[in-house]
Amino acid sequence: MRLRLVPKETSFDFFSRWKIWLGISGLMMVVAFTSFMLQGLNFGIDFRGGTTIRTQSAQEIDVGAYRDAIAPLELGDVSITEIFDPTFGPDENVAMIRIQAQDDAEAVTAATITAVEEALTGAAPDIEFVSVESVGPKVSGELIQTAVIAVVLAIGAVLIYIWLRFEWQFALGAVAALVHDVILTIGIFSELQIRFDLAIIAALLTIVGYSLNDTVVVFDRVRENLRKYKKKDLKEVLNLSINETLSRTVMTSVTTLLALISLYVLGGDVIRGFVFAMIWGVIVGTYSSIFVASTILLWLGVKRDWTKPSNTAGNQFANIDA
Repeated sequence: MRLRLVPKETSFDFFSRWKIWLGISGLMMVVAFTSFMLQGLNFGIDFRGGTTIRTQSAQEIDVGAYRDAIAPLELGDVSITEIFDPTFGPDENVAMIRIQAQDDAEAVTAATITAVEEALTGAAPDIEFVSVESVGPKVSGELIQTAVIAVVLAIGAVLIYIWLRFEWQFALGAVAALVHDVILTIGIFSELQIRFDLAIIAALLTIVGYSLNDTVVVFDRVRENLRKYKKKDLKEVLNLSINETLSRTVMTSVTTLLALISLYVLGGDVIRGFVFAMIWGVIVGTYSSIFVASTILLWLGVKRDWTKPSNTAGNQFANIDA
């Protein structure tokens, strides 16, 4: 017997309260945008600039011990990761320590680097400092610009892909859902002031792909049902399509969340921001695929039989209210 989180056949009316769902989405987007404008993002070293120290030690790296040794120096955002460098032998453990720029300076001062080295020597007596590199504000600014371009191009590519595979109404609905997901994700990072770095940009692009996958599954079923049920109202076809794919949607989202929550709890501080972004993205992506993309599609209307024009937007929403 297979496990089902929802019954195989459901008959939920997802559009009976479409105004409430769109209102909730609009309100959350306004809050996210307001938070971003008022307090901005808590940029990490990738975007703010700082100094990277690479260490090598025969002793196994204890990230917690390293962090505890550096904490009294109060250097702000410090990232410590163990890395695997093929240029070092199997008995040589390599770590990378990144320290944010202090007081808008281009790099960490020599005195600060010396203090960090002394603190780490206390935690690992045989530690060696292989290299020290700095990331200036110019490079950080270029990274921000490149990250924005990457997200915009990804959403633009989705628009073209959906337009070619379906119709322009489907494309606008899918892109509206993706923009909704990206804005809410950036908003939650701004509101909670969680560190925002290049890993979060990777999470945003992953969220775009995940949300798109959910939306395409629903839209594929909508296209099939539009051909199958030629006399049914578009609202009924959308409800039927979402109900038919609901079991798959819920199962996919829940199993993904189980893996992500495990990583969030057990994965450590290094990937916690990335995993948090993914958890939030899976939740809002599943929501937007049903309540944003499909509602936009209903509002715009689609051609029936791919030859005859659909009812107008006003008629579609008149049917909802009725």
